[in-house]
Amino acid sequence: MQDTPKGNRLHIAIFGKRNAGKSTIINALTNQQIAIVSDKAGTTTDPVYKAMELLPIGPVMIIDTAGLDDFGEVGELRINKTKQVMDKTDLALLVFTAENEELILEKQWYEDLLKRNIPVIGVINKIDKADIDEEYFKDKFNIPFVKVSAKDKININKLKDTIIEKAPLNFERNTLVGDIIKPKDIVLLVAPQDIQAPKGRLILPQVQTIRDILDKDAVVITVKDSELEYFINKLNFKPDLVITDSQVFKKVNEIVPKSIPLTSFSILMARFKGDLNTFIEGSKAIDSLKPGDKVLIAEACTHHALKGDIGREKIPKWLQEKAGGELKIEVNAGSDFPEDIQDYKLIIHCGACMFNRKQMISRVIKAKNYGVPITNYGIAIAYINGILKRVTEVFRDIK
Repeated sequence: MQDTPKGNRLHIAIFGKRNAGKSTIINALTNQQIAIVSDKAGTTTDPVYKAMELLPIGPVMIIDTAGLDDFGEVGELRINKTKQVMDKTDLALLVFTAENEELILEKQWYEDLLKRNIPVIGVINKIDKADIDEEYFKDKFNIPFVKVSAKDKININKLKDTIIEKAPLNFERNTLVGDIIKPKDIVLLVAPQDIQAPKGRLILPQVQTIRDILDKDAVVITVKDSELEYFINKLNFKPDLVITDSQVFKKVNEIVPKSIPLTSFSILMARFKGDLNTFIEGSKAIDSLKPGDKVLIAEACTHHALKGDIGREKIPKWLQEKAGGELKIEVNAGSDFPEDIQDYKLIIHCGACMFNRKQMISRVIKAKNYGVPITNYGIAIAYINGILKRVTEVFRDIK
């Protein structure tokens, strides 16, 4: 369970005012002292993440957040961090107590959650201190409510049952590649092992793809791009599918016969984490880029960029060659995302293997709302090399 990547877990976030008992609820749900609890309001500052198993859902990520009513300069920063959590939330718990006579803040956050199509469960906490009329809250919020005492662990199992009942079933796709292959198919993976490859291991999308292929009872063969041509010429059979790292798309496209379906790990991730059709449409904006245009390169994780980095060197170089001059390219890494994106002519996102699908879709929706084209690394590289149709044909008849 602990090995399940963060991006593949259902994200459950807990929102509420300071001292509503959010951290105590986290500890009660996990049956561990994960979050620091105190009678002093504002103990939780930055969001706190806890991975756990919640059957029958499976691996989940529970997120504790700062109080909605935090104040001051630092409090404003904490609230902004809490707002960012919404973009990755699959299911929200909104916490109330008997002291909640003024519900303006809760209503504002409830409306923000609804705008993001996030299912919400109301949690009425601290019933050990005062019996609370559930109907008072039900009249104001059209959500299911559970009355608990997190401190005394009263009704915690009922809260877990409600989480299981209300958890969205489609928070991620069921498979990366399993719906485009059949049992006994032979899938050839091309995994360059250059300076960008992590020492001693494969990158996460490659590992997940291998596991998905094996789960489908298909056969997987992995080669480096430097051995691909030799291997293809030695085969006395044709692979049913070739999946490559997008960085070597041009080379692999020239080696692999056109009769063999071809795609990339990044394009698989575009479909698994985001919206493939939106990314394909967004890639067309590459043709209209002009010198001086602003382009955002967005990455899901922070990493030490080495020479030849795909997001900081290779893609910018290819885009500027296509545009015929210098572009204003900005790189944004990690969970933070620019508040105002309206001046960008294009957003190119990484595969987002470290994000959950909700977080990636939130960025896609934001780009659409601002009218800014968005695509991802693999789609963009394929478009630049004129092979986008070939490398997405395998998905044509897949819903």
